[in-house]
Amino acid sequence: MRFLYIALFSFFLNISFAQSSLKIALVKYRGGGDWYSVVDALENISKFCNKELNMNLNPEYATVDIGSAEIYNYPFLFLTGHGNIVLSDEEAENIRTYLLSGGFLLIDDDFGIDPFIRPTLKKIFPDKPLVEIPFNHPIFNQKFKFPKGVPKIHQHDGTPPQTWGIMNEGRMVCLYLQESNISDGWESPSVHKDPEEVRQQALRMGANIIQFVFKQ
Repeated sequence: MRFLYIALFSFFLNISFAQSSLKIALVKYRGGGDWYSVVDALENISKFCNKELNMNLNPEYATVDIGSAEIYNYPFLFLTGHGNIVLSDEEAENIRTYLLSGGFLLIDDDFGIDPFIRPTLKKIFPDKPLVEIPFNHPIFNQKFKFPKGVPKIHQHDGTPPQTWGIMNEGRMVCLYLQESNISDGWESPSVHKDPEEVRQQALRMGANIIQFVFKQ
């Protein structure tokens, strides 16, 4: 059955964005962490990409369980939260197969997820390390230019933001944004009351990520 999911997933990946509306999916996980902490961030980043990149993303994002076969319906998964994450062996295998089959996972540290997400990623990919993404990487040089890397959107503390990735055969399969909290800047102004300049930086960096993912 897993191979059927992979075949269907490969079919979706070959559909042109200009012709078909696809959704970003929010990942639901166990362990007590608030996977649901976004409000309208995914709707707003989808609309921004449609406007700025001429994409056709459906703003009505999906919500999928990390252990479900439903993840294969969505080429781009988003995971966030502040707390603990617990994966069973079966859930780890499911997300690993999804990523190795062409899927992508963006993780946004909503402050506090770091000590939990690192062992989680190690369980998913015991043989693939997190590597820091340098400022000259193409992800920072898509439509929008970020010569100093990912912007710091939410000032939880004075720690500079960092960008980490997991690669498989030259393709980035997972991107982890630490201490940036970029999705806070995707939310509507009334949610976090960030200045418009900060929101635009977050949306532009998000668009860069999405553009890079579907070009690589």
